[in-house]
Amino acid sequence: MTEFLRHQLEVYFIENRLEADKVCEQVLINMRSRVKAESTRQNLKKVLALSNDMSGRVEKFVDCRSKDSNERELFIVEGDSALGACKQARDSSFQAVIPVRGKIFNCLKSEYDRIFKNEIITDLLKVIGCGVEVSSKSNKDISSFNLENLRWSKIIICTDADFDGFHIRTLILTLIYRLVPTLINAGKVYIAESPLYEISTKDEVYFCYTEKEKAQTLEKIGNMKYTIQRSKGLGENDADMMWLTTMNPATRRLIKVEPNNIKEEVDEKFELLLGDNLQGRKEHIAENGYMYIDLADLS
Repeated sequence: MTEFLRHQLEVYFIENRLEADKVCEQVLINMRSRVKAESTRQNLKKVLALSNDMSGRVEKFVDCRSKDSNERELFIVEGDSALGACKQARDSSFQAVIPVRGKIFNCLKSEYDRIFKNEIITDLLKVIGCGVEVSSKSNKDISSFNLENLRWSKIIICTDADFDGFHIRTLILTLIYRLVPTLINAGKVYIAESPLYEISTKDEVYFCYTEKEKAQTLEKIGNMKYTIQRSKGLGENDADMMWLTTMNPATRRLIKVEPNNIKEEVDEKFELLLGDNLQGRKEHIAENGYMYIDLADLS
């Protein structure tokens, strides 16, 4: 900048104090943003530092024996009781388990520095192992994502078949969508279906995952005596049932979380379910809630 232009600017700002204050304020905002982004990047680098012995560094994480990432499976479960049930039921050679404690942080709208101070989220990211993806311009240097560092062939979200479980499942999906969306695009994220009903006869036990399956099973049983029980929480299931319905690759049901090529639709759906659009959410429930009334436990 020439001396003449510098002088002209000085004169302009002296004569226009409000404009000068605005420029100074914006300079300070930009500086603080850079400092905050660098601090977040440094903290995240420390928090997500990888280690070969993750079981000793992440509370209540139960690792598997296999070191082959092409066969290892990570079950993200709901609470300590589900952790105990899955730990007993799993095949410890290739299935690992990590619990989340309660309804985790909503990552959709929160700032990155606040997200990365949450121990539950950072523990989960440590165990997943591939870093995070950050789209914010002011925090673009935070990104440390590398899919080759992923330690799992499948990341399986495993929650109770009730409204609290569905909510926790949605929050975990939101975390993945916000911080590591490539895992969805790469087909690594799954949802474990839990049976809604257990129907027992003298000779056989049937597990029904939908109301339609329940009706078909009762029709098949006919006049035989039976007992029917609404699904309990995963933590109340015995190991044999957990293995059969949830963890055995030959008999379990997994829903693969598929990417949607229309990003605007995905963003809109997440915003509706977990964003600030409270009125839109109320209208969505009023219009569509009747389709899920059979899932409500009104006892």
